[in-house]
Amino acid sequence: MGDPVTRATRPVRRLASPHSAMQPQYDTIVVGSGYGGAIAASRLARARRADGSRLSVCLLERGEELQPGEYPDEPLAAAAAMQFDLPAKHLGWEGALYDFRVNDELNAFVGCGLGGGSLVNANVSLEPDKRVFADGAWPGAFRADVAGRLQQGFARAREMLRPVPYPAERPALAKLDVLAQMGVGIGTAAVRPPINVHFGPPGPNHVGVFQLPCTDCGDCVSGCNEAAKNTLLMNYLPDAVNHGAQIFTDIGVRAVERDAATGRWKVAYRVLDSGAERFGAPETFVTADRIFIGAGALGSTEILLRSRARGLALSDRVGRGFTGNGDVLAFAYNGDPEVHPVGFAARPPSDGRKVGACITGLIDLRDTPELERGMVIEEGSFPAALAPALPALMAAGAAVAAVPPGSQFGPDKRAREAEGMLLGAYHGAVDHTQALLVMSHDNAGGRLALEDDRLRIRWPGLSEEATFARVHERLAQGTKAIDAALVRNPTWTELLGRRLITVHPLGGCGMGESAAAGVVDHAGRVFADTAGAKVHDGLYVCDGAVMPRALGVNPLLTISAVAERTLALVA
Repeated sequence: MGDPVTRATRPVRRLASPHSAMQPQYDTIVVGSGYGGAIAASRLARARRADGSRLSVCLLERGEELQPGEYPDEPLAAAAAMQFDLPAKHLGWEGALYDFRVNDELNAFVGCGLGGGSLVNANVSLEPDKRVFADGAWPGAFRADVAGRLQQGFARAREMLRPVPYPAERPALAKLDVLAQMGVGIGTAAVRPPINVHFGPPGPNHVGVFQLPCTDCGDCVSGCNEAAKNTLLMNYLPDAVNHGAQIFTDIGVRAVERDAATGRWKVAYRVLDSGAERFGAPETFVTADRIFIGAGALGSTEILLRSRARGLALSDRVGRGFTGNGDVLAFAYNGDPEVHPVGFAARPPSDGRKVGACITGLIDLRDTPELERGMVIEEGSFPAALAPALPALMAAGAAVAAVPPGSQFGPDKRAREAEGMLLGAYHGAVDHTQALLVMSHDNAGGRLALEDDRLRIRWPGLSEEATFARVHERLAQGTKAIDAALVRNPTWTELLGRRLITVHPLGGCGMGESAAAGVVDHAGRVFADTAGAKVHDGLYVCDGAVMPRALGVNPLLTISAVAERTLALVA
């Protein structure tokens, strides 16, 4: 027997091809490599013509290909991998991994890279409350197919993503125990949700990618360097390449248009790693019979808004019906129990503590008479790259956003805060802090628009929605149970404009019965006018942008199931 495979010796296969290999035309082009785009590429690459020949499939991704072992786990490297789209300007490289969008009412964080949001999410695979799909916001043909193709889509997505709960036989996690205590305070027991993480032995998975078991390092959301997280690099994307698809990274797609002479679709793009994009370089085009746009709620909507500005006939609903999925970020700061919420990358602490996967526990509060009052509360972890900054950041956040004000200032709490300032985030107040992420139901009243050719989120009055008051009431109950200070998202202050943040942007190209009600039909086909049901032949949107409402849970599994349904209808 040979030496065991480790993080350093794990065989790695690159998926992206050099730009020189791109052909001028394909049968199908997929834009984006998140859950929708990766599924489209995988299923279309497997498809065959009547004569048995393969379709030619090309996937274009704005970010770069980072394989496990290449994600930042130090502060300087993480800072270099950030980009910020501010109201006045864009800072950082457009293909940088951590993509922050700063707006007046709602900020957003999304992943940018081959694998999209799967690279930086917390892996949770939950189906929404069944009442979500009964909402009249969904087209009738979709609602009628929930028990059919949509449930088949959920099954196919699970088969590829392989979600499982955090195993009971694993070492006990402090943050799970603390969530259980919070659940007692709230009145609902904490459970373990399915997460897309590999806990089994090392070896090739179901599509031939070599994976290693989770080390409980807690660095899921900065990028898993252990090849344990079931990102799209572990399943759908290599499956697409296995069946002949070509993938090209560092490609910033600008717009799509129909070529009047050939009837084919043209995709306008710029190569982002050449340096020329900073100087207004001319766009390049590649053509195809079919286009599947899967660049995420923000990216897909931006592409269609720019396409409409260039003359493509579309619904007036493009950019409307945007939702932050009722997301709320908060912290139970400096409570009595130790939580151990800070990831340690490849540097396990000497005391043997385990952080666990980013999210391992859930308080499910969806069993309510009214769907809109339901929510889920999940614990989380901080990535190791943030550790040096956390004591000061959390103390400052508590100073301006603790509920009630001053609740973090007891003698014991002051002593723990001082300890953390002296010894770092693995000690003191931060080590006694539970990170919390809530998903609920907002009214999908946001709007996306292009301003100076950059996408902006507009949502006046968002912070006044009743759902957020209900969320904070529940969080206060749980926080009290561990004698911690509830720290709302630190931007939730009058001084900073009471901004919320979403890590699950949805909508902007929502489904509808017709162009008067949505941007795409029940099958993801893009409407070709401002009214009526006429669609553009061969133009689809297949990602979170098509959701016509909030889902109230982590959306990755629903996005995957809806994309699987779309591709089944195409087939």
